[in-house]
Amino acid sequence: MRLVYSEELADLATSMARMCSLATDDMELATHALLQVDLVAAEKVLQSTSEMSRLATENEERGFALLALQAPVARDLRQVVTSIQLVQDLVRMGTLAGHVAKIVRRRHPEPVLPEPVNGYLAEMGRVAVSLGRSATEVLLNRDPAQAATLAQQDDAVDDLRRHLFTLLTVREWKWGVACAVDVTLLGRYYERFADHAVEVAQRVIFLATGEYATTPESDPEEPSPSSEELVRRFNETDRAFKQRMAQREPGEGDGSPQGA
Repeated sequence: MRLVYSEELADLATSMARMCSLATDDMELATHALLQVDLVAAEKVLQSTSEMSRLATENEERGFALLALQAPVARDLRQVVTSIQLVQDLVRMGTLAGHVAKIVRRRHPEPVLPEPVNGYLAEMGRVAVSLGRSATEVLLNRDPAQAATLAQQDDAVDDLRRHLFTLLTVREWKWGVACAVDVTLLGRYYERFADHAVEVAQRVIFLATGEYATTPESDPEEPSPSSEELVRRFNETDRAFKQRMAQREPGEGDGSPQGA
């Protein structure tokens, strides 16, 4: 009986990792659709929502069944409760990938992005997908040290989103209000995807150690930067970003899904 219970716990953990992998695959494909104006890829992302919903329902039901029938305690209880909590983070990651695909479908056959911001969204997509892959790994290996590194990786997405916002507000924007709204939403979708990947990692830390890690919040007393300071930061970030992109290998970070 105990062997069956252990197998059920292991299966639940594997299924949670599958959900994370599926959401990450969807975001990678959605980014490809965004950068390559690929409607077929966007539709594939939207079609995968049924599989994500099935897994979410199945995993929640399995978790509640384990609570009701096995009465787990200590670490096993943490695993079951954490798995139930993880479902919504993982579903949200898949939903955010779907939001990116919906923008592509709505604007098709026109590209969503003007050329000057293509590189920024490509980089946001690359980092978000990397975080998703790392979150999948920590769900499988339960390594709290590796899980703790995801918060630092998330900083890159936050910086890029701030840079996009500065691009929209400080520099002259030539591509209209609708495009500005799309770029703003896309930046938010990638940032939230990365945030949920970090949340997954924090829940793994709790599972492994019994302590819930939190990321430090920004100081609410810190004054808002002036327009001149925003311009200075924008120019510095812009130069650093272009240098980083110039050092990339040809084709790296172009939004093409792995194996394409």
